[in-house]
Order: sequence, then C-alpha cells, then structure tokens
Amino acid sequence: MFTSPITPMEKMALILASYLVLSTLFSANAEFVKKTYIIQMDKSAKPDTFTNHLNWYSSKVKSILSNSVEAEMDQEERIIYTYQTAFHGLAAMLSQEEAEKLEAEEGVVAIFPDTKYQLHTTRSPTFLGLEPTQSTNNMWSLKLANHDVIVGVLDTGVWPESESFNDTGMRPVPSHWKGACETGRGFRKHHCNKKIVGARMFYHGYEAATGKIDEQAEYKSPRDQDGHGTHTAATVAGSPVHGANFLGYAYGTARGMAPGARIAAYKVCWTGGCFSSDILSAVDRAVADGVDVLSISLGGGVSSYYRDSLSVAAFGAMEKGVFVSCSAGNAGPDPVSLTNVSPWITTVGASTMDRDFPADVRLGNGRKITGTSLYKGRSMLSVKKQYPLVYMGNTNSSIPDPKSLCLEGTLDRRMVSGKIVICDRGISPRVQKGQVVKNAGGAGMILTNTAANGEELVADCHLLPAVAIGEKEGKELKRYVLTSKKATATLGFQATRLGVRPSPVVAAFSSRGPNFLTLEILKPDVVAPGVNILAAWSEAIGPSSLPTDHRRVKFNILSGTSMSCPHVSGIAALLKARHPDWSPAAIKSALMTTAYVHDNTIKPLRDASNAEASTPYDHGAGHINPRRALDPGLVYDIQPQDYFEFLCTQKLTTSELGVFAKYSNRTCKHSLSSPGDLNYPAISVVFPLKNSTSVLTVHRTATNVGLPVSKYHVVVSPFKGASVKVEPDTLSFTRKYQKLSYKITLTTQSRQTEPEFGGLVWKDGVHKVRSPIVITYLPPI
Repeated sequence: MFTSPITPMEKMALILASYLVLSTLFSANAEFVKKTYIIQMDKSAKPDTFTNHLNWYSSKVKSILSNSVEAEMDQEERIIYTYQTAFHGLAAMLSQEEAEKLEAEEGVVAIFPDTKYQLHTTRSPTFLGLEPTQSTNNMWSLKLANHDVIVGVLDTGVWPESESFNDTGMRPVPSHWKGACETGRGFRKHHCNKKIVGARMFYHGYEAATGKIDEQAEYKSPRDQDGHGTHTAATVAGSPVHGANFLGYAYGTARGMAPGARIAAYKVCWTGGCFSSDILSAVDRAVADGVDVLSISLGGGVSSYYRDSLSVAAFGAMEKGVFVSCSAGNAGPDPVSLTNVSPWITTVGASTMDRDFPADVRLGNGRKITGTSLYKGRSMLSVKKQYPLVYMGNTNSSIPDPKSLCLEGTLDRRMVSGKIVICDRGISPRVQKGQVVKNAGGAGMILTNTAANGEELVADCHLLPAVAIGEKEGKELKRYVLTSKKATATLGFQATRLGVRPSPVVAAFSSRGPNFLTLEILKPDVVAPGVNILAAWSEAIGPSSLPTDHRRVKFNILSGTSMSCPHVSGIAALLKARHPDWSPAAIKSALMTTAYVHDNTIKPLRDASNAEASTPYDHGAGHINPRRALDPGLVYDIQPQDYFEFLCTQKLTTSELGVFAKYSNRTCKHSLSSPGDLNYPAISVVFPLKNSTSVLTVHRTATNVGLPVSKYHVVVSPFKGASVKVEPDTLSFTRKYQKLSYKITLTTQSRQTEPEFGGLVWKDGVHKVRSPIVITYLPPI
C-alpha cells in the first residue's frame, strides 16, 4: 500500500515495467506451456513396422520431442487418450510449437485444440401420445418393452439408485453390447443392471486443463453429483415410476420416451465444464461399446464442420449407423444462435407442454397478476397479509442496474428487509436471485421477464416465496411500485394445471437459426418438450443446485434444450426398435416429415418471446409427433457418401475434406450440384445476388416405407417472391422400399427483402409427408 500518491508518469512507468517483465517471462516460457490437442491420424498411413496404432502414435509424439531432455520419459505421459472407432488419433499434452511440428508430420490429418463445452441446461409421454391406452397398449408396451436398443447419454453421469433405473422384468443385456461398468468413489459394479448396462467416466482432458479433481468434493466416478445427467438419462429411457412428483407438483407416472431401452452413461462433464477431448473419447468408446443412439445435451461455439471435433466424431458415429441427437442451445431468441448444426446431427430446439404451475401476485390496488412458481412452503395468502413492494432499478434507463438484477452483494438490507423485491431476469441464475433477496432479509421475490424473454414463464424451485411473471405484466408492476408510495403485494401458489392453451409454444430461450455455415441446411431440425420437464434427480444436490439448498428430492423439474434433446433420442430409440434396418438419416426424416406446425388451438406454432407465429428458423420442421413418425409413409434417406458429397460442395480444401475421408478413403464424385441437393427432409434455397430473374432447381429422392402400392400427390404452399413447380407431381409406388425422385424448380417473381417460409406435402390418403421450404433472397448487386 502506497503512503503517498504517485504521479501519472510514475504510474505509467510502473505499468510499462510490469508489462515488459511479464512479456519476457511469457516469451521465455511459451514453448514450454502445454495444453491438450486432439490429433486426427490417417489410420491407413501406419507403417508396417509398427505392430499397432498406439505404438505408431507414441513414435510420432516422440519424434517431435527429440530435442527435449524429457523426451524419453515424457512421451507416454503426454498421451492422454487414443481414439480408434468413430475417430482415429490421440489427445496429447503439447506446447504450441510441438503441435505445429506434429501437424507437419506424415499421417497427421488435422489438429484440434481442446475446447470447453457447456451443458444446455411427466407429462411429456402423454402429451406426445406415448402413454399406453387400451387401444394402443399392444403397439407401445408389448412390442417395444423388451427391445434391445441402447442409448448412450453423454452428460454428468447417473444416480443409479433412482427408481427410474429399475430393471424389473427386463430381459438380459443384449449380446451385441461390449461396454463396461467402471468403478470409483460411490460407484460399484452392482450399480449397473439390465437398465443401466454401462457406465464410464472421461476426465483426462478436464484434469489437463483444470488440475486434478478433488475427490472429496466431487465423485470421480460415473456417479452424478450435478443431477443433469440423471435427468436426461431418465427422460430418454427411464422405467415407469408411479406417484412421481416434485414437492407435490407434476404428480403422476414418470417414464422415459423409450422405457424398454437400455442406458449407457458416459460422464464427460465435471464441475468446471466439459472438454472436447473427453467428449470425443466418450463418442469413440460408445460406438465401440455398441450404442444405437447417442444423446448429447451440450454444446460449444459454432466452427467450420472440419474444425468441430464433435461434428467430426458424430460423422464417424453416423458412418457406423448410430443416430446422434444434440441440443440446439439456450441462446434464444437471438437469431443465428444455435450450435451442433452439422446435417448428420439431429439438432433439437425446445417447446412447452400443456402443463404449467400457476402462481398469483395480488397487489394492494386489487389487481391480480398470474405467473408461475415451484416454491413449496407456506403461502403468503394463508396469513392474508400484504407486504411492501420494492424495485431497485430505473425504468427510464436502457442500461440494466445491478440492483434491479438482484446480483450478489447489490441489495441493501435496510431497503429490502421484510419486503417483496422485484428482480429483473438476466445475468445471474433465476434461483440465485431469490437467494440474494433472502440473504438481504427480503420476504419474497417477483421475477420479471425482460424483452429477451417476453412472456415465456419458466418455473423454478425457489428457496423463498417467489413468482415469475412476463415482461408486459412486469412493466405494469414496476409502474405501480414507482408511482405509489404504499405499493404492496402478496404471493399465492396454486397446484399443477393441465390442458394449457395454446401449446406447444417455442421456448424463448431455444436457440434459433438460420444455420450460417450452410443456409441450405435448415436448423434446428425439430422442437420437442423442454420446458418444466419432470425427471429423476441426483440426491447429492438440492433441486435448485445452490450450495445453500439442503433439500433432497428424487425428481426435479428442469427447462432447457438439454431436456428436449433426450425426448428426441428416446423417440429415435423407439423408431430403431420398430425399424432396426433404418439408417440414422431415415429416422431423422421420419421425425421431421411427420412433425406438426400447429398448436392445440389449430393455429400456427407461436414464439414465446413475442407471441407471434414462429418460423422454421425457430421450430425447424415442427414439433415431434412420435405416433406418426412410426409410420411416416416416405423417408428421405442419406448415406454416408451423400453427406461427404455435401461436404464437397462446401469449398473445403483436400486436407480439410480429409478430416472426413481418411477412415473410408472417400473421394468427391460431385454428385450434388449444390448443398441444397442433399436429400435433406427440409428444403432451403438461396437465390443469388442478381437483379434479373433467377431459377433454382433442387432434387429429392423419396423411399417408400409405407403401403407397398401407394400413390402420392404433392401440395405446395404459394410464395410471394417465387413460383414453385414440382416434377413429377405424382409419385406412384409399386413396392416397399422403392425409391422415386422428383425435382423442385423455383423461379423468382418479385425478390423479397425477408426470407419466405412454406411447405411441400406428399399425400396418399393415409400419410402426409411434409417438408418445410425456406427461400432466402440475397440482396441484388
């Protein structure tokens, strides 16, 4: 501490001197700083002098360490993973200089820096039409209960004692399963059974980046300390549990989408995040173990297809016949906010169900505002007392006030003690705001949406009386508080409400398209229930996940595309059970072409952020419809070589294409004239930068999986800016699995300033096979 002030010149000199010292130290040590790199290898390039690939990898690492004193003793420690099924190569600790040397070595295809991913954090079976009834019991329960489909869940692990993982009545584990049950703190061999057929953990990349896991504070085992992994695994394939509920809310039977499927838990996420080297190892291992479906509720940023290690690994899994489902992300309603956009991945957005958890705010002026809450405690209404209201923000300012957001350390106890505090949504977790209010002595909280969230209401299990309300009601409430010196309110909590209309609605937080990597590939693919989902929970942590929450529950209610992704993974498992010969692309096609785009009021699906009609950039092909997906009539199949041909249209170099070609020696046959010609279930076209009339033609091939003899007629919605012609306009099938092709010609009529949305539907009197159409008009030169 300085005893006298320093002059500006002295301060600048100190800063400059410090900078020079740090720069010198950094320069001197940069070549020795090591971090994890993923090295993709061309497995066919292994010289015959090496008995196996691991020896070859070790020699490669040793060759770049040859000038290092530690070369002999260090090469084995440097390698933290080897990959050999969905991906071929290794993960190793290298300096930047060493990585650059290795990249130039013969047989090295590409090098990816290890990157950090984040988690995208029971009513849905009934809402989706999956709950067995007398008429559907045979269809859903008897034929599919004992199927042998295995879903690999990459997440935070699993809480094996949950009733959702009960294996009563299940057949022996399928013979094709090659997985294992790894042990560690709190997890033993007996924790796996005929439901949880495997459990593994992947942490070498995490430890390389963050240091050793504290085994006293965190389970270094497949056991789930976070709860997220248990929730997603149970949503995929949880066994039926009668009387399931969360603190009395959502009472009923909790069950996964595919209750007869098996679960293999791959723990890749830890307290400090999820690292791509661990995720890649888990995908590689899961494919070798024999999973049929991969459910991955996490994501990072968007990078080119060949630079995204998860995209590359998912391509390898698809080549092996594994269906890969990933969450779109929770960065909505901003456009171009989604992740996991590769066409061989099924990208899932989130929607609401017809169930909510209403709560009331009753104001001193007699007005009532309806919101939502999962608070379980004494209702303020029971004491018939009004509490003073306080809002610490300024409604006239466009800059958020930390006090209005109720951030840690911002509330003055003298101002909020004994009062109901109004907190704006944003920056910090919703439940944490309630904890801040409680710590400051507040009696309750009203959480108000901002413009980013609109009128969407997400229920939370707060630790004090709290109600979430929409943006419009929030503005009215703040106006009441700021114009009335004696503003008061009380909070009341109601029971679970079913039959909510309209539903489903696209969640405001659900990440949106378009897919700027390739506008011709529409993303997300579909939306599925992802708001207020009840599923199993880890008993190692409270339902709010706050350290101060000492409650323990067997089930929890969560929201996020992390919840919608396992819904689709589970439905994919059902489709795989019914149609074991279907490719991942055929399963995706069935999900997309049978999805619906109208809610239960028979109006177009709405966007919760603005209450307007949503678009395919928000909901993709629409909301999943499992019953129809079982019998879609037609599918748009895509083989691995077709996906590679798509990559050939992406202006990638030979070495960049090699990232996807080295395992199968694929080469470009140039069978696609444009990326829009990929046989994708959605149709997205981009008119070029021209003032004159433009004509675009795209092609599709439909495979008949319905009635052997069937005749389909096409219906296409009209567009303002372009005419659409389909040739032929009738598809006449004479046998099952027959393939027939058609072309779609689009001609500009009046160039639009905004994208246009519509659809193409093939009908045979039994099936409706719908593809969304998106037309993008680039501005003329």
